[in-house]
Amino acid sequence: MLNLKKINEAKKRIEGVVAQTPLAYAPYLSEISNSNIYLKKENLQVTGAFKIRGAYNKVASLSDEQRACGVVAASAGNHAQGVALSASLFDIKAVIIMPESTPLTKVNGVKHYGAEVILAGSNYDEAYAYALEYGEKNQLTFVHPFEDEDVIAGQGTVGLEILEKCQNLDAVIVPIGGGGLIAGVATAIKETNQNIKVIGVSASGAPAFKKSYELKKPVDSTSVRTIADGIAVRDTSALTLDYALKNVDKIVSVDDEEIASAILYLLEKQKLVVEGAGAVGVAAILHHKLDELQGKNIAIILSGGNMDVTLLSVIIEKGLLKSHRKMKITVTLVDKPGSLMRFTEILQELNANIVHIAYDRTSISLDYGDASVTVHMETKGKEHQVQIKEALKKEGYLRG
Repeated sequence: MLNLKKINEAKKRIEGVVAQTPLAYAPYLSEISNSNIYLKKENLQVTGAFKIRGAYNKVASLSDEQRACGVVAASAGNHAQGVALSASLFDIKAVIIMPESTPLTKVNGVKHYGAEVILAGSNYDEAYAYALEYGEKNQLTFVHPFEDEDVIAGQGTVGLEILEKCQNLDAVIVPIGGGGLIAGVATAIKETNQNIKVIGVSASGAPAFKKSYELKKPVDSTSVRTIADGIAVRDTSALTLDYALKNVDKIVSVDDEEIASAILYLLEKQKLVVEGAGAVGVAAILHHKLDELQGKNIAIILSGGNMDVTLLSVIIEKGLLKSHRKMKITVTLVDKPGSLMRFTEILQELNANIVHIAYDRTSISLDYGDASVTVHMETKGKEHQVQIKEALKKEGYLRG
């Protein structure tokens, strides 16, 4: 069974390979939550996520004979890079099975560490099944992303580092996907101090672990859908669930809108790029899922920072719209010289900065002689947007 001794052994094993990431006080988040919040920045870890801890501890724990044969893993992201780097440090063969839909950047990230990549299956579960078969056929040791006590012990070292840096800790908030991180962290925390609360946060689009925790038995999902791809786990591990039932005090969930707002908050206020899975703990605080922790000393684990830049750009754009720093307006003009100029002059007078404009005179919904103009502009908040709309109504461009 996993225990504090094994986690301490893992800590010694990974020393010099894995970074002791910062645990930093977050003043603004502390102020708005009426708590003392500390962020454990595993997004700054080697390979950009905590997964290297468990992967390296597992590979380091193998016998010489097992390592000589090489290792295989299934992953579309952080675990893949962790196993690939660990194998390269031991100069052994690593084969990573990734779903066929895996972005090229992630494939290249794994290849960078010298691993062989095989694309197989349309999703993680199919890649996982292929990896098991491939490993058995080629006598490679399979390194599971979370259902392995050596892996869990490695992840538990995050908890030890938090305890070393933060005195008088009341609670630790941990992202949950397959449960390896929270199983290890909760074991480290509870075997050190039973009074510290361990709270898990899952994505509402990947509900299996939370449901299993509530029902006290493994329950699988039929599908998962969330922007937090690092915790988008369909099935529940009986092993990690057992540790959660023993040591975790509570599990809450956050939806994609809440996760996106936390990603944007961390980018703007903390100057940190954090992926969806890593941002769920902050999302739970921002959206009042854990108000009972007000006045407490809280550590939140930012589990990773390998954010897809395409998704990040969408989150930023939507965030600007929601915070009234951008707006889009469509108006109908008479299609004649000067009409568009007068419209843009009004926006200029109101200090609205046009960033994109589209002019359409051929739509079948328009009367002959009319044109539709759609304008995207930067604004200075809700009051500014109201001022713009009122001015355009007064000039006859908008109705209602």
